[in-house]
Amino acid sequence: MDQIVLLITSLLAFYLAWNLGANDVANSMGTSVGSKAVTLKQALIIAGTLEFTGAVLFGQTVSQKLVTGIINPAQFTPQILLIGMISVLIAAGVWLNIATVFGFPVSSSHATVGAIAGVGYLAFGKTAVNWSTIGLISLTWVITPLVSGTIAAVFYSLIKQWILDRPHQLEEWIPWLSAVLISVFGVIVFPTIAKPIQTIIHLPIPSISLMLGVIGIGTLSVYGFQNLQTVEATIAKFQVVSACFVAFAHGSNDVGNAIAPFAAIVYILQTGNLPLEDFQIPVWSLILGGVGIVSGLAVLGKKVISTIGEGIIPLQPSGGLCAELATATTILIASRMGFPVSTSHALVGGVVGVGFVQGMKSIQFQTLRSIGLTWFVTIPIAAVLSGILFLILRTTFVEF
Repeated sequence: MDQIVLLITSLLAFYLAWNLGANDVANSMGTSVGSKAVTLKQALIIAGTLEFTGAVLFGQTVSQKLVTGIINPAQFTPQILLIGMISVLIAAGVWLNIATVFGFPVSSSHATVGAIAGVGYLAFGKTAVNWSTIGLISLTWVITPLVSGTIAAVFYSLIKQWILDRPHQLEEWIPWLSAVLISVFGVIVFPTIAKPIQTIIHLPIPSISLMLGVIGIGTLSVYGFQNLQTVEATIAKFQVVSACFVAFAHGSNDVGNAIAPFAAIVYILQTGNLPLEDFQIPVWSLILGGVGIVSGLAVLGKKVISTIGEGIIPLQPSGGLCAELATATTILIASRMGFPVSTSHALVGGVVGVGFVQGMKSIQFQTLRSIGLTWFVTIPIAAVLSGILFLILRTTFVEF
C-alpha cells in the first residue's frame, strides 16, 4: 500500500512542479525574452538547464523550512499529516494550473504556503499554524520587491550614467560588468555548492576567466562602439548570463514549493514518524521537482512568459540586465537563509525599479494592478481549496 501511495504522491508532486514551471519559471525568463536578449527557444533551454541545477544543488534549505516552519508537525499524527500534504500538492497544483491556462502570473510560494496553512488550521485549529513564521514569510514577500527594485534602480542608474549616456565608454566598463555578474553568483552560491560539486565529480570549479570565455564575454570585441543600439546589443550578451542566474535562483528557491509537501510524505512512508526540523530532503525528490519544473516550462511556459517581460515597461537589454541581476541577488540570499520568497515579486520589483529611473510614464500600472490582484487572491484560494480537500480526504481515508 505504501508503494502505491508513494507512486501517486510522486505524480502529484510532479504535477505541482510542472505547473510551477509553466507559470513561475515563465515569469523569471520574461525580462530576457521581452528585451529580445534571448529568443523564446533559448529561454526555455537556459531555464531548463539552470532551474534543474539550482533545484538540486541549492533547494534543500527552503524545502525544510516549508515542511517544519509553516505548521507544527508535532501536533499531527503521521497519517493526518500525510493526508494534509497530499491535499497541499493537489490544491497548489490545481490553482497554478488554472492560473497558467488563463495567463495569470501568480506566485507558487503564495500557493504552497497558503495551502499548508489551510490544512493546519482545519486539522487542529489556529494553534497548529506557526503564525510568527507566516508573518515573517509574508514580510519577506513585501520586502522582496522593495529590495530588488532598489538594487535594480541603483544599478540601472549607474549603467545609464556611465554607459548608456556615454556609449564610447563601454569598453572600459566591460570588466566591471563581468565582475559584478560573477560576484553575485560566486559570493552567494559557490561557498555552499562548491564542495558538494567537487566531491561528486572530482573536478575543480571552473575559473572566472574560463566561465567568461565560455559565455563569450572574455573575448568580446568592443572596438568601434558608436551608438546606443550597438551598446544595447553588447549588453544583451551580459543579460544572457543574468538570465542564467535568475533561472538558477528560481530553481533554488521555488523547488521547495513542490517538493516540501512531497518530502514530508516520503519521510512518513519510510519511517512512520513525523518529519521534524532535522529531517533530510531526499536528493531524488529534488531531482523529481527539477524535472517537473523543466517539463512544465517547455510545454506551457510560453502562455505566461510575456507578461512581465513586455507588459510592465518596454525593456531594453540594459534594463533587463539590471532587473535580473537584482532578482538573482535577492532570491539567492533568501534561498541561502531558507526563506521561501517569491521570484515573481523580486522580478516585478526589479522591472519597476528600472521603470522609476526611466520615468513613471513608462510603467503600465494597469498590468501591475492585475498582477497584484492575482498575488493577493492566491493565498486564500489555495488555503480554502486545500482545506476542503483535506476534509474530504480525511473523511474518506481516516482509517488509512
